Amino acid sequence: MQERRALATLTGARRRALVTTATLTVVVIAADQATTSWALAGLHHPVHLVGPLGLALEYNSGTAFSLLHGAGDWLVPLVVVILLGVGWLAWRTSRTLLAVAYGLVLGGALGNLADRLLRGHHGDVVDFVTLSHWPTFNLADASLTVGVVLLIVAVLFPHQDAGADDGEREQDQAVTPGRVERQ
Repeated sequence: MQERRALATLTGARRRALVTTATLTVVVIAADQATTSWALAGLHHPVHLVGPLGLALEYNSGTAFSLLHGAGDWLVPLVVVILLGVGWLAWRTSRTLLAVAYGLVLGGALGNLADRLLRGHHGDVVDFVTLSHWPTFNLADASLTVGVVLLIVAVLFPHQDAGADDGEREQDQAVTPGRVERQ
């Protein structure tokens, strides 16, 4: 006998999480592309802002924070696979913290991917934020980093924002009439 589950509907918490993820993704991409365009158009010389913070235009052929310099050939397909996985996880979550983390990761990765594919700098990403003793980065890199830190926090402390899950879990695993389902 084949077991069947009802197709999980987008219940309240899942819908809110998906909207949160999508909204953050779009905001991060837009902010990253706007700041990158500004840096390309107006940042002709390094600028010291305050303390260790400054601005200087650089091109990065590696990953976030200039790691794996020159890794462009295999980087795009890897990023696409990771984006598909993160998108699938984002679709399935109803946890707010995870939704925020997924939105930051997706927005940062898509922002850098857009630079790599569309900016015309031989596949390099535009970086412009400098800190002393730290690699130059951009808004997409910062979003990715914060998103990954939030993912780690969500994994280490899974019950901190799980309140929305409790009422939704039963609805997400509803039994279809006439079908048997193991829980």
